[in-house]
Amino acid sequence: MTTTDTKKIYAERRARLASQLGKDGIAIIPTAPERQRNRDSDFLFRHDSYFYYLTGFTEPNAWLVLGGDGRATLFCAPKDLEREIWDGYRLGPDAAPDALGLDEAFSVTELDAKLPKLLENRSVVWYPFATHKGLETRVDGWLQSVRARVRYGALCPEEQRDLCGPLDEMRLVKDAHEQDIMRRAAQISARAHIRAMQLSARMLREGKDVREYHLDAELLHEFRLGGSQYPAYGSIVAAGANACVLHYRADAAPVRDGELVLIDAGCELDGYASDITRTFPANGRFTGPQRALYDLVLASQDASAAATKAGNRFNDPHDAAVRVLAQGMLDLGLLDANKVGGLDDVIDSRAYFQFYMHRTGHWLGMDVHDCGSYVEPTQVGEVSERKDPLSNELIKNRPSRILQPGMVLTLEPGIYVRPADGVPEQFHNIGIRTEDDAIVTATGCELISRGVPVKADEIEALMRA
Repeated sequence: MTTTDTKKIYAERRARLASQLGKDGIAIIPTAPERQRNRDSDFLFRHDSYFYYLTGFTEPNAWLVLGGDGRATLFCAPKDLEREIWDGYRLGPDAAPDALGLDEAFSVTELDAKLPKLLENRSVVWYPFATHKGLETRVDGWLQSVRARVRYGALCPEEQRDLCGPLDEMRLVKDAHEQDIMRRAAQISARAHIRAMQLSARMLREGKDVREYHLDAELLHEFRLGGSQYPAYGSIVAAGANACVLHYRADAAPVRDGELVLIDAGCELDGYASDITRTFPANGRFTGPQRALYDLVLASQDASAAATKAGNRFNDPHDAAVRVLAQGMLDLGLLDANKVGGLDDVIDSRAYFQFYMHRTGHWLGMDVHDCGSYVEPTQVGEVSERKDPLSNELIKNRPSRILQPGMVLTLEPGIYVRPADGVPEQFHNIGIRTEDDAIVTATGCELISRGVPVKADEIEALMRA
């Protein structure tokens, strides 16, 4: 897209948000702070997602102020030729309005001086609650400066409201521009998974020592080769029994012939995340027990995909996956029907939780666990209570979100078999998860991450190449 096109997209987003602030409302949105890693070294900077969604601006030390009338003011780092020699080019406040399609821009050094004047005579001030440490204190300071002028006729905002609500709703449904970026991110990540699969089989065939970090290196290489700016999250590369640790991180464990490897990894491209999980035999050939569990997980994912379409609920894919997984656990002897009962009993008692303990998906977008309510806004007041059969905790249930075209979520069922009494030994220490990224459509969903094979036969064929 051209610069004009992208400026228009961000301007339209700001206009939509401004229309929800109220005539005399004003919103303050900072970007993320720079964070020190250790002496003289910072972590790689990553912008705040809300701020970027409204500006497309990736520099640190910046703030957006948006009025209910739609007027957009940016505070950003001033031009400083000496600092730019060390830290890189800055856009600067003089060039920012034209480059970003904003009304005005000032040096961030003027923020504390100008914010009280911008807040004066406003009725409500909006900002994202509980997302930026110290932001509430800064807002209080600016409001105190406004109150100091009440004797001169200044009016101080009497209400503070959370900006996350309206912004979360806007970000939940992705427009065509966002969907296109997410498709490209998924394509890059799919190629990375393919490289890691093939490297594992090739190194084992050659008799080489294979470690989790070897596969992690392939992922990172392909991410950057494809133009991705960062991994979307810390990659999980889990060999053998490590796959039964849900948030395991790529480490130095050996990748052994005859074991499975679980990789959960995705890149971030132009501010948007991808999130893919594949489980594959390290040597390229599934054993019988591995194949039985793998086919079960894939069948559960197929069921979740079939339940992902506009008009269905967010919980429907999870419920569909659980039903397939629970029946498979009974069929394969992971669960003893004489002890846990039939399929409905397993679901009601959550006996399946021993082997499947997470949800089947989450929203995906600028954040890998993206913002957006999982409760249907039109039914928030419809509350029922139930006692969790495992924890005895009283749970409040509300109707889950009705899916709409343009929403993006992951579908990631799994099964994790730790050694335990009564669990067939042939399945011990096998962890399997299959995850794809799905864009909701009117008639179903588009699985945008299927550039990497998912069927067992296709994975084996790929790894022979």
